[in-house]
Amino acid sequence: MDITTETREFLTSRRARITPQQAGLSWYSDNRRVPGLRREEVATLAGMSVDYYTRLERGNLSGVSEPVLGALARALQLDDAERAHLFDLARAAQKTAPPRRRPTKQPVRPSLQRILDTFTSPALLGNGRLDILAANALGRALYSEMYVDPTRPLNSARFVFLDPRATTFYLDWESAATDIVAALRSEAGRNPYDRALSDLVGELSTRSEQFRTRWAAHNVRFHRTGVKHLHHPLVGDLHLDFERMDLPADPDLTVFINTAEPGSKSEEALNLLASWTATADEAETAHRADTA
Repeated sequence: MDITTETREFLTSRRARITPQQAGLSWYSDNRRVPGLRREEVATLAGMSVDYYTRLERGNLSGVSEPVLGALARALQLDDAERAHLFDLARAAQKTAPPRRRPTKQPVRPSLQRILDTFTSPALLGNGRLDILAANALGRALYSEMYVDPTRPLNSARFVFLDPRATTFYLDWESAATDIVAALRSEAGRNPYDRALSDLVGELSTRSEQFRTRWAAHNVRFHRTGVKHLHHPLVGDLHLDFERMDLPADPDLTVFINTAEPGSKSEEALNLLASWTATADEAETAHRADTA
């Protein structure tokens, strides 16, 4: 990712969405050629000169202090995810781009798989690129539509935008697609020189207009908790809460746990899926014993 271009387009898009009324500025009757605030208005709100803000919006964040970034974030009314993205871009601007190397396979420690297997709810292990690197049995069963793809590692974004099953699997595909792209945008700010991430974004941009449109919006978000609305081919509709758990020993990896509200139809469906999965595993174990 080109930091200068990313910064310019991100700041421009954030400025364009704020009206003078939202910013608490007096409204004048002059006609505006573009929506949102003018550069001089953002500069006034942030307490800096117009020339200095213009330099920032042109993508030059080199040497910018945290107080200045904080003032800019307040002026543009950035939320927590957007503010973090701005600071990530500023940190990336201070670094020299490393040599581009071929992405290497990310190992999963055996102990992490054992941890996943201890959960009675669907559990998956992923990274910032939204690769699914490991799962417990119920996690694989829940996301069985994704596991149909032989490509490894599995990738949530590739499934959402390139696999026709996704539009049926996600009950609210539009929302899921928007969240996926926003999460990838945040990851691009944290790791702008990730070769595998660049390759993924390039592939999705080439093959999916839906992805290209969302990527151009420069929206970012944290993917920490929420509700997934899914349609499983065996047990029907599920509305599952998800929680993200970061791993201090593996900062690039994250565990996602899906749970159903007690007493809900989703819990019944999830229990049915768990029973089916256990039966299938027992049958597979018996078959292996018979053929050994």
